[in-house]
Amino acid sequence: MSPEDDMNDNNPSLLPDVVTSTAEAASETLEEGHWGGSWKVLTPAMRRRGGSLGVVEMRLEKGHASCPFHWHTREDEVFYVLSGRGVLRYGEELRELGPGDCVACPAGTQVAHQLANPFDETLVYLAIGPHDPHEVCGYPDSGKVFVRATRTIGRLEGGDYMAGEPEEPPALSLWRARAK
Repeated sequence: MSPEDDMNDNNPSLLPDVVTSTAEAASETLEEGHWGGSWKVLTPAMRRRGGSLGVVEMRLEKGHASCPFHWHTREDEVFYVLSGRGVLRYGEELRELGPGDCVACPAGTQVAHQLANPFDETLVYLAIGPHDPHEVCGYPDSGKVFVRATRTIGRLEGGDYMAGEPEEPPALSLWRARAK
């Protein structure tokens, strides 16, 4: 048998960790009051190998929202409902979701989105999108901003571009001191 025959037979040894079973994927949970749910990362090999796309199976129990209402500057996000029912809040709109519904949330629009479950049955859906190290998210309900590169969540304050800067740029004073 040739190596090509092995490849054609889908030899499992040639697919080391690119297949993830939802039954075997580790489940994580984060809940704070009405916030959070449980999830399973279905594409761990993607990030380990430098890929940017990810798929997560999310489970939301009744009375929970997955995360605060938010928008993305760089990451498109897609949600596909597998079972149960939920509510999508998208901008100023609310829409009931059910099995087979697919939601597309394009980046860069500053239109916020949020999934929640006001129903009795568990909402199970796939969340699909990239993991951009330079992502910035806005949270219009709370006025927060998340900057992934600095792992910072906070509120921005409006101000003059030069406010708080020294009268003389340090590059000039440092150079002058060095030249002495």
